[in-house]
Parts: sequence; C-alpha cells; structure tokens
Amino acid sequence: MSGAGLSRMLQGGDRRSIGKSNQVVARVLRKQGEFEELIECLWSDDPIVCMRAADAAEKISVRKPALLAAFKAELLGLADETTQAELRWHLALMLPRLRLTSRERARATLRLQDYLNDRSSIVKTCALQGLAELAMSHAGREEEMVELLERVCRSGTPAMKARGRKLLKHFQKQRKEP
Repeated sequence: MSGAGLSRMLQGGDRRSIGKSNQVVARVLRKQGEFEELIECLWSDDPIVCMRAADAAEKISVRKPALLAAFKAELLGLADETTQAELRWHLALMLPRLRLTSRERARATLRLQDYLNDRSSIVKTCALQGLAELAMSHAGREEEMVELLERVCRSGTPAMKARGRKLLKHFQKQRKEP
C-alpha cells in the first residue's frame, strides 16, 4: 500500500495541531484494513505526517491493541531509531500494548528508560506511563517501578511528578490487595 490516501489526510498545518488525526482514527476503525497504510505513515519524510500518524495509531491501539501485533518488529525498531519527540511519546504508550516476549519486553523497557532522559517532558511522562504498564503486566517488576516512581515524585518534571503520584497510588493499591 502506498500510504498516500491517509498521508494526504494527515498533511498540512503545524505541529501544534492534530489536523485530521481524529478523522483518520474514525476511518481506520471502520476500515481496519487501512491500519497498515497508517503504520507506513510513521516513516514519512514529513514530520507532521509522522506525528499525526502516531497520534492516530496510538488512539486506535487503545481500542484495538491487536492491530499492532503485525507491526511489532517495526514498532520496536522505530522506537529504537526515532529522535522525533512526537513519535517517541506515542510509541511509549503503544509498546506496552504489544504482546512481547521476555527479550522484547527487556528491549522495550530499556528504550523507555532511555526516553526518561529525553528533552521533552511529554516524552518523559509517556515513557513513565509505558514503563508502569510494562511492569503491571509482568510480575516481579513492581518493586523496581515503585522505586522509580518515588524518585520521579521527588525530582521529575511537574508533569512526571503528577503522573508518578497517580501511578504510585495504583502500585500501592496493588500491594494492599491479597
């Protein structure tokens, strides 16, 4: 597939706008066969198209995480190579929605830990969320995550502190449940 149809819908404007991303979400949810075309847009030469494609793919993956499965290797590779903040923050939220092997989970965890050092507060905050979701789905990682969250609550950006407090409550609640 060329990616031209959805790519055209995602073009134009500036980075402060999601443009027609929500229209793309609605369209792809109706025609799930177009998800591949949307994923191809993540590698567009146009950073606005990449950003909006990531936004749309992430929103779709909330409702239909199974659509990501066919693109697991590509998404893990893109997470490793991209320096674009908007792609990073959406990938940080999508990676935990993949069914990962232990090796892939370790790779995703390492990448998200790297994202905690990004210049963008949004990337850092989304990476924190992604790491927490990976820990929630993998027994034995909770204590390590609680330690990270406690550190973030003391020294992170304001957005990270707020997300950290919310996530910390979740982990503390899990500890209290039998």
